[in-house]
Amino acid sequence: MIIIGEKLNGTIPSVAKAIAGRDEEWIKEIARREADAGADFIDVCASVEIGEAETLHWMIDLVQSVTNVPICIDSPSAEVLVRAYPFCKRPGMFNSVSMESKKRIDDIFRIMAENPGWEVIAMLCDDTGIPKSAADRLRVFEGIMEKAKAYGIAPSGIHIDPMIEAAALMEPDGEDGPGIATNRKVIRTIREAYPDIHITSAISNISHGLPARKFMNYAFAALLLEAGVDSGILDPLDEGMLGVIYAAEALLGLDEDGYCMEYIKAYKDGLFGTPEK
Repeated sequence: MIIIGEKLNGTIPSVAKAIAGRDEEWIKEIARREADAGADFIDVCASVEIGEAETLHWMIDLVQSVTNVPICIDSPSAEVLVRAYPFCKRPGMFNSVSMESKKRIDDIFRIMAENPGWEVIAMLCDDTGIPKSAADRLRVFEGIMEKAKAYGIAPSGIHIDPMIEAAALMEPDGEDGPGIATNRKVIRTIREAYPDIHITSAISNISHGLPARKFMNYAFAALLLEAGVDSGILDPLDEGMLGVIYAAEALLGLDEDGYCMEYIKAYKDGLFGTPEK
């Protein structure tokens, strides 16, 4: 699984405090730890009301001073994403676009076409909101892919987010409701049609409002991997999560080296499952 480290997000109280206090060493330490844990991208989200692009610039510079792991620039504003991407020393990821008018998908795809190597998270929603049915989410998906084709963006540069709601708020699936079964149908359909595309999800969102959240997160990660997800926004410092991911990939035959070698290597590297635990 492609791991997008979620720890430097201003919606997290400890991060908000570090941003407000301009605690550079704290920010850099989190970035170091995420990189050491194997994050493929480090998500950087300021989540401030004033000076968002400037705050992102400050955070990105701090992260890049301690690691070469690519940055995932995270903002609900397409304008901020456009302003912030030049601060990155190497191609990273935009988080995110959608078919909502305010997300200005054309602006981000144009930048990607002119700057090879950049990737993007694309959410399956539009100006009507998050579609309830699998058919409507796939309709949004096809619209995204038409845009990508027009700009010459390869599927391998896109991480589709099916927009799975928190389990506590999720309606029963019914015939074609927005539950887990419907989302898995969307994921499987996309994976079958575009083998090279990435499919992602914010793993911890599933457990909002529930007790003992980590167990819901772990189960969700395993279900997503089985359905065809290969990318995730998650906490790379959670050893239990990493253990579940490496174990699930081994059992699903996603371990490229075979014989559970990636699982064994991750264990030997101390990413999870130390003897004391």
